[in-house]
Amino acid sequence: MVEEVQKHSVHTLVFRSLKRTHDMFVADNGKPVPLDEESHKRKMAIKLRNEYGPVLHMPTSKENFKEKGPQNASDSYGHKQYPANQGQEVEYLVTGTHPYPPGPGVALTADTKVQRMPSESAAQSLAVALPTSQTRGDTNRSAPAGGEYRHPGASDRAQPAGAVVMEGGNAKNSALMAKKAPTMPKPQWHPPWKLYRVISGHLGWVRCIAVEPGNQWFVTGSADRTIKIWDLASGKLKLSLTGHISTVRGVIVSTRSPYLFSCGEDKQVKCWDLEYNKVIRHYHGHLSAVYGLDLHPTIDVLVTCSRDSTARIWDVRTKASVHTLSGHTNAVATVRCQAAEPQIITGSHDTTIRLWDLVAGKTRVTLTNHKKSVRAVVLHPRHYTFASGSPDNIKQWKFPDGSFIQNLSGHNAIINTLTVNSDGVLVSGADNGTMHLWDWRTGYNFQRVHAAVQPGSLDSESGIFACAFDQSESRLLTAEADKTIKVYREDDTATEETHPVSWKPEIIKRKRF
Repeated sequence: MVEEVQKHSVHTLVFRSLKRTHDMFVADNGKPVPLDEESHKRKMAIKLRNEYGPVLHMPTSKENFKEKGPQNASDSYGHKQYPANQGQEVEYLVTGTHPYPPGPGVALTADTKVQRMPSESAAQSLAVALPTSQTRGDTNRSAPAGGEYRHPGASDRAQPAGAVVMEGGNAKNSALMAKKAPTMPKPQWHPPWKLYRVISGHLGWVRCIAVEPGNQWFVTGSADRTIKIWDLASGKLKLSLTGHISTVRGVIVSTRSPYLFSCGEDKQVKCWDLEYNKVIRHYHGHLSAVYGLDLHPTIDVLVTCSRDSTARIWDVRTKASVHTLSGHTNAVATVRCQAAEPQIITGSHDTTIRLWDLVAGKTRVTLTNHKKSVRAVVLHPRHYTFASGSPDNIKQWKFPDGSFIQNLSGHNAIINTLTVNSDGVLVSGADNGTMHLWDWRTGYNFQRVHAAVQPGSLDSESGIFACAFDQSESRLLTAEADKTIKVYREDDTATEETHPVSWKPEIIKRKRF
């Protein structure tokens, strides 16, 4: 019916135009003769096809409306039009190229591409009349506050706590209910940790610490340019290694060979053979101080990070530099390796975290959520997650793409170090000497420690540069600015009654960066 009305209108317009301008044609003898009916139809068909054909095939959308007006209307040329069916519903064709959303938060579909400004009543009736699945999907992607329209393809934003959610597909029984804000689940109870030993011996700040895989001894590096090996059970000094000519910033013991690796502010990376207690390899290439290092758990690869804004991947045996990881714009403060992808994670003073492709030597993901320097990164030993520490926040992330999980807020200091055990106890150590202990799953801060500096030190020398759990995870060791190593263990006498969790279901904001 609609197509016939449209074609009839166009044919009438073309015919009258032709009648006014071409009602006479010139014959061979030069005299004007009337156009016969067959020639006229043929000429009109050709003109209709060539000039008006595209009009007949334009994409159209339909809208029902009631025509209210005079019974017989005339066009601009004074020709009489077809009478309108007053009071009856007729189909009206609407064409256009710029669809407009029919209501707030409602995506355009084939049924809603109506070219008109929606009234409030129309938008509400349309939203209520949507099917259940479409209603829930569209309202979960609700438009920003203020009734702003969001076009299809716009990125979904996190829904605010007070966003409205449609429930039920029936228009009569539908109700508007406010979505509840997320609350922190009840954290797991962890016994508090207490200081039970202070080990002295270094003559400068203790900058790094590592426990050997056999859990018999641990190693520390210091600003006094020495590396010291200590008995873990008794805390007595076993060995001192000299060779660095500046502060030792990183140490790690290999699980695959009897080697100890160290790095320092003298740009040097050294491999020590612990059977002979001598340096057997040097890894040359960094242009400035080397701030940290880590070993790959399954292959003989060493990764170091430096103040020259790069991280380097080394073949342990050949000493060759496999890759230079470039991309950071400031000093790279920390690096971590794992067997799963991404195999290398770096944190930098340029406030970013980068996840690297080890094979290609290129960045997979760059995380820019932190607003200040990232000095510490730690990988969870069991979960496929990691945490990063910065003065603005401690943040938890999910591998492999660095999806943000939550913020751990409250440790308002320069965080130098992070460590976590398999029980879900996360420890953060700061430049002001404070140490916070967190429940990994919920982000609950269950203990805060600020140990006194050793006698003879200034209060300003209170600072934690590194910390680590031993292999049994029953002891926690910290390397501090008062030239000591402090050893903590769990309080065996503590119970949930003596040290209850002071928790209440507070509203949390997980998605605020």
